[in-house]
Amino acid sequence: MLLAEVAATSGSVARAAEVEPAAVRRAAMLAGEIPAVAQAALTSGAAGLARFGLTVGRPLLPMLASPASSIEEAFGGLGEAAVEWKLDGIRIQVHRAANDVAVFTRTLDDITSRVPEIVDMALALPVRSAVLDGEAIALREDGRPRPFQETASRAASRGDVARLRQERPLTPFLFDVLHLDGQDLLDEPGSARYEAAAVLPEGVWVPRRTVSDPNQAGDFFREAVARGHEGVLVKALDAPYAAGRRGAGWIKLKPRHTFDLVVLAAEWGRGRRRGWLSNLHLGARDPESGGFVMLGKTFKGLTDAMLQWQTARFLELETARDDWTVYVRPEIVAEVAFDGIQTSPRYPGGIALRFARVIRYRSDKPASEADTIQSLLALHQP
Repeated sequence: MLLAEVAATSGSVARAAEVEPAAVRRAAMLAGEIPAVAQAALTSGAAGLARFGLTVGRPLLPMLASPASSIEEAFGGLGEAAVEWKLDGIRIQVHRAANDVAVFTRTLDDITSRVPEIVDMALALPVRSAVLDGEAIALREDGRPRPFQETASRAASRGDVARLRQERPLTPFLFDVLHLDGQDLLDEPGSARYEAAAVLPEGVWVPRRTVSDPNQAGDFFREAVARGHEGVLVKALDAPYAAGRRGAGWIKLKPRHTFDLVVLAAEWGRGRRRGWLSNLHLGARDPESGGFVMLGKTFKGLTDAMLQWQTARFLELETARDDWTVYVRPEIVAEVAFDGIQTSPRYPGGIALRFARVIRYRSDKPASEADTIQSLLALHQP
């Protein structure tokens, strides 16, 4: 069951049964269906909802992290917190019941047959039953991560799994335990779940430190990034596992890359942005050709005031158009933030920006001083 389905129905069930919506959402996540949850709520109220537990072999939506822009913001008012490496892999939820293992993705797809190394890891654990949360990632021989596309394509492939495992093995890293040998741990605080996990081998866990000083968390963040990983997660030790929810219990911090790029074109918006030029085509300067190399598109970060301004300005700079796109003279520079760079045959430069968003327009900078394609390629590590 997807989160959208739960959200769409849990409120009405909660009102009809006069129970808390959060209790309905939790029961629906664990049950995997609404009808049984609705019946329990209407006949037994909160007590009926509390009877729903985790079933080994049936996946539930993972807990999600909220973003922060600094280690101080991520740490917030926490006196002590767990800080973990944030890996750029695929989310895995591993279920084991005796000799049966199932592996699910963030979207609850069953990929068990595609990831035999994760199945082997689960069977080697000294447990009878478990539900474990983690990431799987393809690593180089030196331990640095391969590009995300290589991990994702490996997990998605239905081809010769034995050959793929040999050529591009996946390494699992666990970071939470939701059930262990008959005991559900979802409602336990993070500290108790980590303590329960101590029975499992150290080598399967993502690197983690418990710290009380944001400076120590900052050192750990820089170490993770230096090793090629995305950043860190800061986790409150008193937070339960909120399946399918994004809250203050887990905070993610990534390094923010910003480059000054040139707007090459813009597409007309849809929905509430109809009538405004919205989706920007972004390019980096190429000193060798004297032109600009397109790296991708983004409509994120644009306020209504920016949309209004850029629509008027881009139409002044228009050189051509088609049904959806207005092409402009490359004169406008935007400061663009992004989380990383990935290989992409879709764009002329062979790379694309991940999660690009506009910070501001640089009226103080001419296009001739925009960042170069070479500077972005230097940041890219294929």
